[in-house]
Amino acid sequence: MEQLLEESINNRYSCWVREALDELPQSFAITDPEIPGHPIVFASTQLLKMFGYSRHEVIGRNISLFQGVATNRTSLLDIRHAVRDETNILIPSLLNYHKNGTPFWILFRMFPVFGVQDGKLVHFVALQVPIFPPRSTTLLGFCRREVICSDTVPTRISNLSPDDGNNTELTDTTCKASELEKCGADSAMTSILSLLTHYSQLTGRLVSGQRCCSSYMNRVGVSLNISLGRIKQSFVLVDPHKTDNPIVYASDAFLDLTGYTRHEVLGRNCRFLSGQETDVSIQSQITNSIQTGKSCTACILSYRKDGSSFWNALHMSPVRNASGNIAYIVEVHMEVTHDIQNLSVEIMQLSVVGAVKIAVRSSGMIASTSD
Repeated sequence: MEQLLEESINNRYSCWVREALDELPQSFAITDPEIPGHPIVFASTQLLKMFGYSRHEVIGRNISLFQGVATNRTSLLDIRHAVRDETNILIPSLLNYHKNGTPFWILFRMFPVFGVQDGKLVHFVALQVPIFPPRSTTLLGFCRREVICSDTVPTRISNLSPDDGNNTELTDTTCKASELEKCGADSAMTSILSLLTHYSQLTGRLVSGQRCCSSYMNRVGVSLNISLGRIKQSFVLVDPHKTDNPIVYASDAFLDLTGYTRHEVLGRNCRFLSGQETDVSIQSQITNSIQTGKSCTACILSYRKDGSSFWNALHMSPVRNASGNIAYIVEVHMEVTHDIQNLSVEIMQLSVVGAVKIAVRSSGMIASTSD
């Protein structure tokens, strides 16, 4: 595990990146969602100082280390959804805890970092900014009047460092970040990303705050894109030859079904549709089918971008090119409703698979003739 944590940073950035990150004045952590448990692989000096932990106590732990019993569960769920969807998130008020158990309010800002060449998610950067009420109101035990929330329960907060844990104030309200503090967090994120981009250039493994989809579009090709665009059902093409089997084409109907944009889908594994109640055994069955190049049919609980769930009638099949080799895996996704009978679903799924196979083979023949 220690080797994975080290390589997470070393394989992507120059060896000087840790020293450069530590010189930044912000409190933040870098996490790796590809390592089991989504652990912290870098923690800034300011973050360690703020929470009172040593670097050894933090590296390898999940960021939930800083949360506690009174941390808002809805906010934590929003963070998990952002991780699943590989998107940015800003939470203006989140209760965290010092190592000594003292709670305090922070602004939480997190954004993903993608590889430029393959569009794959590399890291998340989680910025945690303490929110301090003005000194003039501290003696009264209240947060700033303009950011008071009336629907929160009484909470004990700390306005001081971990070393001053006994000097706390009681408040009946939640502290929220001001617009100025939010802008400051955005500026901090820009600085961190700029530094990561610079040190990734030194290794030739560039990163970006935005997923680059052009490599996947080029992989499919213009003629195939046009042919696939004529198929109006919900489906995606997956490249089984690339790491983590990324989506290289998504139909408009699939985007309508799931609520995602094409930019948010391309380059990702289809597991982003999974959620808390998705059957893990069915996921394993799907993964095994992709690896073995076999067809698979399943009904699995999937989740849209807005968090709503639906029963997904999934059928997947290998698609061979004109040479007879597996080029893609086609996955047909259909919402199960009372209006659609099982036989109708099966017929529609097979019709989509047939249309995709014809499009891929035709595209391969055109390319061969052109060459």
